[in-house]
Amino acid sequence: MLRKYMGMAALISAGLIGGASRVQAQSAMLNLPRASQHARITQRIGITDITIDYSRPLVRGRKIFGGLQAYGQVWRAGANENTILEVSDPVSIEGQTLPKGAYGLHMIPGETAWVVILSKNATSWGSFTYDQAEDALRINVKPQSIENQEALSYGIEDPKPDSALITMRWEKVGISLHVQVNTAQIVAENLRKQLRGRVQFEWQPWMEAADYLLTNFKNDQASAEEAARYAQHSIDNEDRFENEITKSRALAALGRQDEALAARNKAIAMGNQLQVQSFARTIQGDGRYAEAIELFHINIQKDPNTWIAHNEKARVAVSEGDFDTAIKEMKLAMDGCPEALKAPHADLLRRLENHEDINK
Repeated sequence: MLRKYMGMAALISAGLIGGASRVQAQSAMLNLPRASQHARITQRIGITDITIDYSRPLVRGRKIFGGLQAYGQVWRAGANENTILEVSDPVSIEGQTLPKGAYGLHMIPGETAWVVILSKNATSWGSFTYDQAEDALRINVKPQSIENQEALSYGIEDPKPDSALITMRWEKVGISLHVQVNTAQIVAENLRKQLRGRVQFEWQPWMEAADYLLTNFKNDQASAEEAARYAQHSIDNEDRFENEITKSRALAALGRQDEALAARNKAIAMGNQLQVQSFARTIQGDGRYAEAIELFHINIQKDPNTWIAHNEKARVAVSEGDFDTAIKEMKLAMDGCPEALKAPHADLLRRLENHEDINK
């Protein structure tokens, strides 16, 4: 047993396992500094975490690919223990589906083509016991030529709401893998779980869940029906302007226009001036100008003397082409608004003086 341990230590010292040469010995049992230092990166895409856990060998003047690491042979894609790629939800990599889980990452380098392997075994030391029967997927990729990269580096780059690019760079070779995440579907499924927890007794989570479905699953009947149920749950917990508006959106998406209008009108009656104005400005952004102007009229009637009402009177006047009245009303709005809003109002006033339509 002692001779076996000494043989292993010699291999480690020689760098045959650690991936380095002429460096101090590493211990198989003690926590000592390693020649190939440990690294871990995580990127969240939507609510999905992508993590790469690896050790970083150095080039140290050697020829790595096609030299120390022969072409056509399985490489551990790092040093020491398995390089591990972990995803907290199912993803697709270069179009191939990868279930949630932790995977051993291996590669087969080649002069013009590489193979990237994700193994269901993520607990090994290096690639010494790699077994192709344990592959979760294999991906053929083209390597890119890069400037010399001394330390092996993994990155998760160009993050978008539903995708990212996993990169490996070492020596003069770069490898890229496109990862796609079905964020909307994952979030929708996760919301169902979250809404069974403590948050089920609050109004806001149900409304936020409904809003998410309506925004991300447009023209999807099942999602609109689910959003309508969520909105009603929110209202049952506490009836408010916000969730009545969300209910109206859900009912409109279902084609139940009369019910949608009733929910909207109820919300408008409940809402304060700022809430109604914010909603009106939102639908203006959707191109529903006539409906927004109608809401401005209704909101002005709540109290015609507030800075919000004067702002809305200016917007109504602009819609009628009356810039003189609009300028007068915007000045009154600017005089009465909170200090933090004076600069935006000054910009609106400038635009009116230039005869710009501030409703667009």
